[in-house]
Amino acid sequence: MDFSIKLVHPAEALVLARVAPAVRERAAAVRLMLFDVDGVLTDGSLYYGENGEALKRFHALDGHGLKLLTQSGVKVALITGRSSLIVSRRAAELGIADVLQDVRDKSAALNELAQRHGIPLNETGFMGDDLIDLSAMQRAGFAASVPNAPDYIVQSAHWVASRAGGNGAARECCDLLLAARGQLGGYLTAQPLFGDGVIQ
Repeated sequence: MDFSIKLVHPAEALVLARVAPAVRERAAAVRLMLFDVDGVLTDGSLYYGENGEALKRFHALDGHGLKLLTQSGVKVALITGRSSLIVSRRAAELGIADVLQDVRDKSAALNELAQRHGIPLNETGFMGDDLIDLSAMQRAGFAASVPNAPDYIVQSAHWVASRAGGNGAARECCDLLLAARGQLGGYLTAQPLFGDGVIQ
C-alpha cells in the first residue's frame, strides 16, 4: 500500500482556496491553453497613429505566467480577431509559436489547433472576453474570462480572474493552471525563480 501523502505548497493552496473542485479538475487537465489578446492580454484599448495601430499595452506579470506555463509543458497559443505585428513581436519575446491572427471563427481554430497537437478538446483551455470568444469557450474543456467582460461572457466561464484584462488576469489564470497541476510550488523554490530570470 502507498501511504505517501502529497503535500500542497502554500502558494498552491492559496491559489486554489476559492476554486471549486470541479474547476480544479478542469484546470489540471489542460494541455493546450489559448489566450485572446485584446481585452485579455491587453486592457482592450486600441491606440492609433497616422499609419494605423501604433501601440498595445501588455503586462509583465502575464508574460511571466505564459512563460512558466510553457516551461511546465502546457502548449500556449495566442488567438485574436485582429492582425498586428505587435502581437507577433510579443509572442516571439515569450517563445510562443502558435499565434493565430485575423481569426473570425475561434471555435474552429481551437479545434484545428487541438487536432494538430493531438490533444482532445476536454484537455484544452480558452481565455476570452467577448462574443467572438464565446464559441471557443463553450468548446474548450476549461473556459476562463476577465471580470470586465460582459456579464453573459463571464457567466459562460468556468473561472473568472479577479484582475482585469491587461492587468494580470492572464497571470492569475496561468497560476491556477500551474497550481492545479501541482507545479506552481516548484517555481517558487527553483533558482533562478523565473527560468532565465528575464523580465517578460
